[in-house]
Amino acid sequence: MTSSADTAVPAMLDDFLAFTLAGAHPADDARAGVCVNGVQWSWIDDGVLQFEPAASSGGDVHSVLASAGIHGDETAPIELLSFLVRDIAHGRVALACRLLVILGNVQAMRESCRYIDDDLNRLFSGRHAQLPESHEAPRAAALERIAMRFFADASDAPGARWHIDMHTAIRASVFEQFALLPHTGAPLSRSMFEWLRDARIAAVLLHTTKGNTYSHFTAESCGADACTLELGKVRPFGQNDLSRFAGADHAVRQLIAGEAGDASLALPRVFTVIDQITKQSDAFELLLAKDVANFTAFGRDTVLARDGDYRYVVRHDEERIVFPNATVKPGLRAGLLVVETTDETHSVLM
Repeated sequence: MTSSADTAVPAMLDDFLAFTLAGAHPADDARAGVCVNGVQWSWIDDGVLQFEPAASSGGDVHSVLASAGIHGDETAPIELLSFLVRDIAHGRVALACRLLVILGNVQAMRESCRYIDDDLNRLFSGRHAQLPESHEAPRAAALERIAMRFFADASDAPGARWHIDMHTAIRASVFEQFALLPHTGAPLSRSMFEWLRDARIAAVLLHTTKGNTYSHFTAESCGADACTLELGKVRPFGQNDLSRFAGADHAVRQLIAGEAGDASLALPRVFTVIDQITKQSDAFELLLAKDVANFTAFGRDTVLARDGDYRYVVRHDEERIVFPNATVKPGLRAGLLVVETTDETHSVLM
């Protein structure tokens, strides 16, 4: 019998991040193979690998898309996925599902920036067609096609399609690690909340309108249980303390191995979006400290932003701001306002 120690692992799988950053593409006859444990792998595109389990254990095999680097400077989750690829290749991680690994904005990763022309995570669900000259537009279109092809071969059973899109935040947060769930009108998934619990996610933000993020695209167009994870602060490659991301990393590994989580843990707190601050012009002002943390709370009647005659005034006894950013382009979101809805949300999970 051949052991993992006896079988050479392709350099691409051994360090997928280095291979991708170098701009390397495999030769035509080296774009697919079999790992030591029978897992089949294939190189799909720049920064994209697909794995198929050695054999089905019966029933409906899950299909999991794990993505990172949709913003090129959010490096810790990219490193986690590269290590996950390495461990699958060496047989150190069990794979009981179909798995698609995506490193998103590869050119921005190479240039150590968030994006080249436009925020890639605002260009999905077809919005890339509105910006045909943008460097990010072709990548958004490609990532849509890749996800659609992957999920076209997935089971239609409830809960069999997953997308975990991992990010890190620009600023500090009252809840260091939190999740955002896209709005599709479908019932909220108890399985997703339990997985987020296992990932040690402290808070969940529920969108109430449709968006143009990658997780919204896969939820609406591919039928996936999808989430966006914010796992800490932006750091350069090699400067991340990956122990701080152990909860999410372990939960992803449990998910792809088909292992059960820890039911003794509490479900995350929940916050629902009730409004958005939009930058209308270059006269826009956020009346907040530049380093204000995500989920900072403000009381009724507090003025948070102004732009000409426009004012955003807190209407509830308490509203929390998430993703405040006065430097976005006019017409884009400069902040989300949320209120806590933990009890009512937990009561309707299905």
